[in-house]
Amino acid sequence: MSPQAGYVLLDAIAPRIAAVVRRSIQPVGAEDHQELTADGITMAAKMIDRVEAQGKLGKVSASNIAYYCLQHLKSGRRASGCSKVDAHGTQAQLNGHSELHSLSEVIAETECGDVLELHDTMTTASDDPSIIVARHLDWQMVLAGLTKLELAIVRALADGLTLRQVGRACKVSLDRLRELQQRLAMKVVEVMGLDVLATVATRPQWKINLLTIHEQLACRGDRRS
Repeated sequence: MSPQAGYVLLDAIAPRIAAVVRRSIQPVGAEDHQELTADGITMAAKMIDRVEAQGKLGKVSASNIAYYCLQHLKSGRRASGCSKVDAHGTQAQLNGHSELHSLSEVIAETECGDVLELHDTMTTASDDPSIIVARHLDWQMVLAGLTKLELAIVRALADGLTLRQVGRACKVSLDRLRELQQRLAMKVVEVMGLDVLATVATRPQWKINLLTIHEQLACRGDRRS
């Protein structure tokens, strides 16, 4: 693009697009007017570059280029594409093939005033499959360095047996069992690190964020009442 075409774009086309977008074009989904303006100017830059390459820069007015770019925006076209099968695309949303919903959207409300939001229906207290697989791999590394007696103790503790029940099952005294338990703890720390207990006891950050939002909403409701 030549400097002359750049001046036309910045001085004549971009102001027209910016002035019309805010009052005439409705954003789709998570878009805003600034994003639409940037898309329109990007499409205008591509268009004026093609016009200049064809030697028609002086024959096509800036108002015509701005007009057609605005029509493209209204129809759902964007500088990055206009796929009708992309669930996040504007064309798919304008055609009614997909809809954008906020995770904080209220979908139900109880008689007590408690609200059920969309993300509440998608969350679960169980671990993510990736976390389960990672934990399994970590324990495979730990179990690989244990003796048969230590493996038997770990399996018995995992089944929920008490120390006395584990001692009877493994035919080990309680003092010897405590000694083996400390040795097992050291082996776990060697493989998983000193912060393993803190990591296990800490809630995931996304759960903390959700609880914080719920508490804020509850406090806001108490203040209003």
